[in-house]
Amino acid sequence: MAAREPKSKSPAPDAKLFVNRELSWLDFNDRVLQLAQDKANPLLERVKFLAIFASNLDEFFMKRVGGLQRQRTDKLAERSLDGMTVDEQLDAVHTRVRPMLSEMYRLWFDDLHPALKKKGIGIRRYETLGTAEKTFADDFFRRQVFPILTPLAVDPGHPFPFISNLSRSMGVMLEVNLPGGGGARSFCRIKLPENLPRWVPLPEAGNFVPLEGVIAGNLQSLFPGMTVLEHHLFRVTRNADIEMDEEDADDLLAMVTEELRKRRLAGVVRLELPEAMGEEMKQLLIEGTDVDPEDVYLVRGPIDMDDLMALSLLDRPDLKFKPWTPLVPPRLADEDADFFSVIRTGDLLVHHPYESFSASVERFIKTAAHDPKVLAIKMTLYRTSSDSPFVPALIRAAEMGKQVAVLVEIKARFDEQRNVELAQKLEKAGVHVVYGMVGLKTHSKLAMVVREEPDGLRTYCHIGTGNYNSKTATLYTDLGLFTCNTLITADVIELFHHLTGRSVKADYGKLLVAPVNMRDRFLLMLRREIDHAKAGRKTHVIAKMNALQDDLLIHALYDASKAGVQIDLIVRGFCCLRAGVPGLSDNIRVRSVLGRFLEHTRVYYFHNAGQEEFYIGSADWMVRNLDYRVEAITPIEDAQHRAAIRDILDASLTDPNAWTLQPDGTWQRPPTRREAEHTQEVLMRRTLDAAARQPRI
Repeated sequence: MAAREPKSKSPAPDAKLFVNRELSWLDFNDRVLQLAQDKANPLLERVKFLAIFASNLDEFFMKRVGGLQRQRTDKLAERSLDGMTVDEQLDAVHTRVRPMLSEMYRLWFDDLHPALKKKGIGIRRYETLGTAEKTFADDFFRRQVFPILTPLAVDPGHPFPFISNLSRSMGVMLEVNLPGGGGARSFCRIKLPENLPRWVPLPEAGNFVPLEGVIAGNLQSLFPGMTVLEHHLFRVTRNADIEMDEEDADDLLAMVTEELRKRRLAGVVRLELPEAMGEEMKQLLIEGTDVDPEDVYLVRGPIDMDDLMALSLLDRPDLKFKPWTPLVPPRLADEDADFFSVIRTGDLLVHHPYESFSASVERFIKTAAHDPKVLAIKMTLYRTSSDSPFVPALIRAAEMGKQVAVLVEIKARFDEQRNVELAQKLEKAGVHVVYGMVGLKTHSKLAMVVREEPDGLRTYCHIGTGNYNSKTATLYTDLGLFTCNTLITADVIELFHHLTGRSVKADYGKLLVAPVNMRDRFLLMLRREIDHAKAGRKTHVIAKMNALQDDLLIHALYDASKAGVQIDLIVRGFCCLRAGVPGLSDNIRVRSVLGRFLEHTRVYYFHNAGQEEFYIGSADWMVRNLDYRVEAITPIEDAQHRAAIRDILDASLTDPNAWTLQPDGTWQRPPTRREAEHTQEVLMRRTLDAAARQPRI
């Protein structure tokens, strides 16, 4: 299953047909910022959304802006789907981002920060501390900070230091104290320790002082005999879009290791400087980091706003959403029941975080690891937590003599190093480890267990929409199917044979697998809806995903709309399709649902003239998912499970909080949205109701 050549694309880019991907992504992040603005949300949740907005923007610059700059360096002439050149896209990004940053800082200084202060949570400036508080902060500096700081001077004997990606640095302008006054000026860089809290707690509960403020207040102890003229925090963002030639790689692990090294040294794509910084220091940093002036962002501060996430974790339940504890799926309520017997009685569909990940997915693997009748366990791991419970379970299974095979995707962006270490740990314990595939990322969410039973070997599997990550399972909405349906498990077995061996499967019976048959199957289902519409039969397509960008599928959606097919798309992130355009997409509606949980489920529904089809899986409708990743999507065939999924879709389609995509590419939120429950509130309530009704079996 080598990476496929991209299928034939549109004859020419066309702004009338497509929305620019980068600008649509920025629109998505603006929706996150709107959640921080929304005073109907609890205060600390608004702070969290502001931190998420800032973190998202960091990743956008590393990946997307970095990718555009690489294309410009390589002099690639390819235009985006909407017809923009690389330079035009970069100009548009800079123009769009700057007012968003201004609004972020306005929101913090004029709204959130004063509101926190009224609730007893204060971010105090060092200069405003009282005598006792300043003594406390200075003592913290002497004991915890001073010993680990490393001031780096810039002069003829000391070149400009390397500034690591997203590290917080303090620039200090100094002057030597001479007897007659005055003296030579010099610059020094201090990297703020990453293993110390950004917000240093003060004795009075709920009050903090920024770490940079504590350091700035004690700079004289770092530079005796010198006058501190100026000091400011700054930060660089480096390109994470480093292109590697996988086809020529002799060793995938060595290639990823080299990529990480190159990423660390990659060029600067953004330099953040405070507005108050003097011109001399500003020019020194621009020249020292070799950044283009267009990539310099002068900000009001504080720099690195994603550190506000730490404040959102404060123990103040009065300022947060009402806590939600995932429920144990009713069929798994009996902890002593045999998990495999439960699956044999019928497929099991679980919905996280409404239902417990630990009581379902984790229990599945832990049970398999300890069950003497289990002969083999296989899993794909794309992203998992650093303290993943799956790792000790898989190691235990290997130690018990079971065949354990795990594909660890070491090319998962920003998780490469963790996944390399995880893979090596598993390998040392005797687990069969595959490091990924050349030319493809394995993004599918699959686990299978082979068990010896009285009637022979039986395979059980889990197919999900989200990662095997216990932490994100409490924050992301995802679906997972447990089944021992032989038609589905046969496909899963074949897929694992391909992932770990040399099997070349041309098609699959039940599963939609990328890059083998997934796009073609989706296109066929859309064409089938068109045929139904032309025959006068009822039609409806509903698709819920993270992002929509594949132009072949977008063209097919346009064709379906023109034929009269009713299409509802629920797209959390960016969407390159234009909705509601007369004569093009009159019958297409696009909504975006954002809330306390990150919407992550991928669900696809086709009415099929009453012979309805439902699918869940790991893939969005994007070129990267369909051509350059191994993805798996499974049909849902149980009537009750189909009804449950339809309820999820209907809740999203009637959510009064949702944004709707307009024909001009903008997103709007209805002003009367607070008159009804948010999708996620509806699903929490329905989960509680269902648990109360359903008998334990």
